[in-house]
Amino acid sequence: MPVRALLAITLVVCASNARAQWPQWRGPSANVVAPSGDYPVEFSPEKNCLWQVDLGGEGASTPILSDGNIYVTLDQEEHDVIASYDLQGTERWRVTLGEARGGKNRAATGSNSSPVTDGKLVVCYFKSGEVACLTTEGEKKWSLNLQDKYGADTLWWDLGTSPVLTSAGVCIAVMQEGDSYLVTLDLETGDEVWKVRRQYERPSESDQAYTTPTVLDVDGQETIVTFGADHLTGHSAETGKLLWQRDGFNPQDKGMWRVIASQTIADGVAIIPFGRAEYLACEPLGSEDSAGERRWLKKGIGTDVPSPVVHDGKVYVLEDGGQLTCLALATGDVLWEERLPRSRDKFYSSPLLAGGNLYCLRGDGTLFVVAADQYELLAENDLGDESVATPVPVDGKLLVRTRGKLFLFGE
Repeated sequence: MPVRALLAITLVVCASNARAQWPQWRGPSANVVAPSGDYPVEFSPEKNCLWQVDLGGEGASTPILSDGNIYVTLDQEEHDVIASYDLQGTERWRVTLGEARGGKNRAATGSNSSPVTDGKLVVCYFKSGEVACLTTEGEKKWSLNLQDKYGADTLWWDLGTSPVLTSAGVCIAVMQEGDSYLVTLDLETGDEVWKVRRQYERPSESDQAYTTPTVLDVDGQETIVTFGADHLTGHSAETGKLLWQRDGFNPQDKGMWRVIASQTIADGVAIIPFGRAEYLACEPLGSEDSAGERRWLKKGIGTDVPSPVVHDGKVYVLEDGGQLTCLALATGDVLWEERLPRSRDKFYSSPLLAGGNLYCLRGDGTLFVVAADQYELLAENDLGDESVATPVPVDGKLLVRTRGKLFLFGE
């Protein structure tokens, strides 16, 4: 089936059953924009909380949703675990996998990557290198360890990328010191469909990335768009062939320019934070010959960890320290710029745009709600637990994962 047809079907399904479809990190279109609806503004474990559950372990990953079922990963008793809940907060099943590897950063765990689903199968990925595919009923179809199969994890810090689905299978990006690659595994069997080297000679640590690819149609071809090692690349989802690449993201060849925040794509361009929150670029997709030159570059506006939101001709960027900036997508002009209340804690979660408001979750578990059209701080909600996960919209409600709990908020 053509990629455009697949994307159209996805959009129709999400529109008709919006409450149950958030199949990957940052949602169906990977831009963290919720379906229309009235979402709660003020909430806490004691207010507008429909239910909360103790996960029985810890994790940093964002949950996903499919057909009214929640899937979430965690570390439990030093093992990688994936669990499923229904929308009433009742546990459906829990599967224990291999031995977990703990996080180095205090905010991280061995379960940082979000699962991904096509509605029939669910794939999860852990810092240990474990990749597992299960049915939506919790039956394990296959599992393997990327590090055992292809080589050791050489990232200086904790795994951050999440798997993505293509028409060929499940794709995982490994961008690290030394051997870096993209690999696609067959969704039914776990067999390698293709594996391609994605490696650039860069200064120390600048070859490492924690970003998640985006899968979309570029110039009529299903393309895996990936940012890392100072390059934006497009690979064929079918074969892994490099279709195009764009550089110029580190012209002075600086070291320690690893990237964490992922690219956000809309209207044929990628919004790319780089340079450890010092730069923000608007980059066309495709080769320079086919797509033209960079649209704009901003210095002094950026983000290191939270990924941008792009919607309705606007770009929203949340910097780790709480600086929140709205820019015009076409020109890069700043429309408004404000700072959230100061704290020693940072923002690691990517913001969610829902019901015209931005939901910005600080690492200490404070979730700020901000009017997006023109900055207005509407609420400051204390969840009572640390979190680096991104809030998930559920039919006018909010699903929020903290380090050890899962909440559903709604009025």
